[in-house]
Amino acid sequence: MFKLGPAEPVVGSAHILTECSADELFRYIGKELFRNYPKWSPEIKALEQITPGPVGLGTEGRQVRIDLGHRTESRFIISAFEPDTRLTIVGVTDPFRCSYELQNIESGKSTRLIFSFELLELFVIMRPFEELIRVAIRDGAERTVQNIKHLIEADKARNLSSS
Repeated sequence: MFKLGPAEPVVGSAHILTECSADELFRYIGKELFRNYPKWSPEIKALEQITPGPVGLGTEGRQVRIDLGHRTESRFIISAFEPDTRLTIVGVTDPFRCSYELQNIESGKSTRLIFSFELLELFVIMRPFEELIRVAIRDGAERTVQNIKHLIEADKARNLSSS
């Protein structure tokens, strides 16, 4: 498919305050990525870790997504894995990057989660739909942080009640 060449990426970002420590949140979104990613991103229909071992810098994965009825399959690599601070995933077969940044608040009682998704290139065929794509990416970023907050806080509450 023809690309337009260098252009401004399509970016969506959102942030939210979670009632858990950065350690708990990083474990959920980073260390347990392949177990939990489909929970906060229901568009994921298949997900697998390609490289063996624990999740970390350089871990590769494959995902199948269905977004607005459109099926895509892509490979990605973890390009930043900084415990309790940052997780960044970069597309290997598709031009995207998503980042999860964690900021410790109130001496570890809360964590601000900042999520951003960047579509680094638009194919020529996508150019007429650029504004719709921007809106979808912004909405998706907001939905992502809301879903993660709900899931991690519900998980924490379940763990506390079973103790």
